[in-house]
Amino acid sequence: MSIMGRHLSWKAGKNDAKILVEALHCLVAKYDDVDKLEVTPYFKYRWEENNLWVMKTTLSNLSNLTEKQGQKLEAEQIRNAIHCLQALEFLEDKRGKTNSKTKTSSKDWCFVLKLNHQEKQENLYWLFGRKNEEGEWERRRVQNNQVLQPKSVKISSPNSIAIPEAEDSIEKRGNEIISDEKVSGITTLNACNYDPCFVGREGAIASLNTLVNEGKKVILIQAEGGVGKTTLARHYLETQGFDIVIEYAMAKECQNISSVESVIEEWLKRHFNEEPGREFGISLDRLRNKLQDKNKKIGIFIDNLEPALENGRFIENHRRYVELLSVLNHPNVQSLTLITSREPIYESGIKISDDNVYCLEGLSKEAWNQFFESCRINTGSSPLDEKSALSLMHKAYGGNAEAMFIFSGAIKIECQGDLEAYWQKNHDDLLINPTLENLIEGQFNKLQHDNPKAYRLLCRLGCYRYQDVPLVPEEGIYYLLWDVRAEQRKRVIKALRDRSLIKFSNQEYYLHPVIRAEARKRLTKSDFKITNHKIAEFWTDSVDTIETVENALRAFEAYHHYLSIGDFESCGIVCEKERINKWVKKESLGVSFYRLGLLHPMIRAINRIKNNINSKYILSSLYNVLGDLYWQSGYLQQAIKSHELSETISNEALKCSELENENIIFKLKKLKVNSFFNRGLCHLDLWNLEAAICFFTKTKVIAEDISLGCHYFVVDCHYCLSFINSCLGSSEKAFYFASLAIDLENNIKSKSTRLTIWSTGYSLLFLAMTYKNLGETEKSFEKYREAKLFAENTNYTQLEAKSLTGLAELHREQKEFDTALKYHSESIELLNKLRAQCDLAEAYYQQALTYKKMGNKHKSQVDFDTAIQLFEEVEAPKQVEKVRQAM
Repeated sequence: MSIMGRHLSWKAGKNDAKILVEALHCLVAKYDDVDKLEVTPYFKYRWEENNLWVMKTTLSNLSNLTEKQGQKLEAEQIRNAIHCLQALEFLEDKRGKTNSKTKTSSKDWCFVLKLNHQEKQENLYWLFGRKNEEGEWERRRVQNNQVLQPKSVKISSPNSIAIPEAEDSIEKRGNEIISDEKVSGITTLNACNYDPCFVGREGAIASLNTLVNEGKKVILIQAEGGVGKTTLARHYLETQGFDIVIEYAMAKECQNISSVESVIEEWLKRHFNEEPGREFGISLDRLRNKLQDKNKKIGIFIDNLEPALENGRFIENHRRYVELLSVLNHPNVQSLTLITSREPIYESGIKISDDNVYCLEGLSKEAWNQFFESCRINTGSSPLDEKSALSLMHKAYGGNAEAMFIFSGAIKIECQGDLEAYWQKNHDDLLINPTLENLIEGQFNKLQHDNPKAYRLLCRLGCYRYQDVPLVPEEGIYYLLWDVRAEQRKRVIKALRDRSLIKFSNQEYYLHPVIRAEARKRLTKSDFKITNHKIAEFWTDSVDTIETVENALRAFEAYHHYLSIGDFESCGIVCEKERINKWVKKESLGVSFYRLGLLHPMIRAINRIKNNINSKYILSSLYNVLGDLYWQSGYLQQAIKSHELSETISNEALKCSELENENIIFKLKKLKVNSFFNRGLCHLDLWNLEAAICFFTKTKVIAEDISLGCHYFVVDCHYCLSFINSCLGSSEKAFYFASLAIDLENNIKSKSTRLTIWSTGYSLLFLAMTYKNLGETEKSFEKYREAKLFAENTNYTQLEAKSLTGLAELHREQKEFDTALKYHSESIELLNKLRAQCDLAEAYYQQALTYKKMGNKHKSQVDFDTAIQLFEEVEAPKQVEKVRQAM
């Protein structure tokens, strides 16, 4: 019997197939007991029901595997066993090659064993039988013999098989197995182009075709380890109709690299039936002549070049590879050479420019999803969403193809094919898989050997967070090169870019999380501390003004780095550092955060460090900001307590006899004034109007001491008192305080003195609310619009939301309900994002009043209930009472 023109030895084949099937089962069942370094790099598998996919292996590795199980089979014995299994349809060849020459030049195998169980012994019984019973093997042999023809007949269908010869002719040939090189013109059993490991590379294939059409003779496919360089190159050469494919894999250890002389000798003899010359140059000329043959399409694949390179140049013992590549790149050769490498080639004699390099990126998350689905892995209901487990996993590994393949097996084994469960379990240890860890470690080790300066930089770059600020400017990398001469720094950065270990986008850089994890692991304790100090200094120095959320988050990065080394005092200084912006001369980072709506991140940050701060000024200032943040978030009781603590700490500091810094004394006194005013705001939101009046009055008295420079507090107090009196029905007092506030504000501005952003914005807001209560509708509209515009210009989100609520109230009074509801909706949306509970409760309350006036009882009731619930959560009983009275 023959298959693909191959004569099979059935007697030996059955015994060898049994050994092979048993060995494969043992590997799958006892994976951890097998020497992974020897077997698993070229062995990948997965179960699909009772079908065992052997997705990547070689005859050599299968031979090693059988030896580990105690019965070694040579490569040709395994080849015969595989083809016997294939002829009986127990095995399906999935290499997917329809060109016999490309098929035979590939050393990698991919096949499916179609079994009856996943348990080893059951399969052995089913296949080969028990003592007194025949197995499926013999039954199919008998069945096939009944339809044998005397001669092999070639069928022209592209997916057909060769009908085998009579059995007696096989026995006459004994154990002869014809080599792959003699096979021609007949396709494999069920041959197809489907490769389950090759997804998402349509663009890469198109790019390679473009380079080929441009006349490139040598193309370097460059990327970090595991991205899929080898798979892409091999797939390209297998599918583009090459007549001859020559593949050479560079040894992974430099001491094992074959000499270029022996490589050329092998190529000439094996692929061209040509003897090499006595001298190296003559052999090169003979190879060049063979590659100039226009009648043959020749593809050459040199895989894994980087062990022969050191900083882009061939190592001393293998300099002659330069001459080989010069021949392959000669303009007269008709061949195409694909080279894969993690590093670039910098050899002047080869003339490989950047135009010859194709930088391969990681797979898209769509490709990951496609692959996992083909493996019958559940990727969740919305796998392509930005926050899905698949997306987070894909981002962590940079779309690495090897990681994708490795995890497909782990997900099936550990979590029954549930990707979300696997990520939940392992997301905090990106290097949990030993194979992946070895892959990453190998890249770091080679860099450490070839370029120690670049290695140190890579480890230090692991300290950057790449989270809220995902990219680091080049200047930020220079801060980590304190021990490298200035003229060498660009070269060190380039060394990392060349190896794709650091990613580059618009003059900014980042590390993939899995690279960052290894980098941090390798950093020494002393280097870790100084590196984080340097990074914190960079982020602080890099932000001159804070006008946007991006500015604020960038400045706040310094906090995280000081926190990582336990420098809590510096964390506090970061939060309190004042910067100029286009609206005010000084605004602390904490104040910028609540202006920009970043309430809860700063609340968490201050609470994390407040018990470890020694400076009373910094601590008082932090409690002041914390109180403001709690107030704007709606946690009014916590806000009051924070401001009380701020006052207490300021008083303690002012009593300290060692306090000599006049500027600090001045700031501590201002913090006391601030604490009184802010407590007044809290009581106003609690609707404790009498208490609010007391605090604002006391604040005004203290702030009128001109020496403190707190004039803006007097303005703020007048506006607040004006509003409270308008709520209480005291119109005359309301107008009086409003007039005082306006006059004082104009006086301050006439002296070219600016109010704070809060004072400017909220003075407009309180004046608008006062005018509304006093029936001055047009003036109220004007001030609300001014407040809204000011909020938009200064990125003061909460002020904008409150202005929208006020405008909605006015439109309701005008019975312009559609416009009112539009503003209500916009306000509620903003406040929900901020999680500003008290203002959100007020917004729902006002929307409920609008629905009530429209006669929509149901929607009105829903919003009243929501407002009550929120006011109850922030412990504002008088506000709850106000809502109930309005229902």
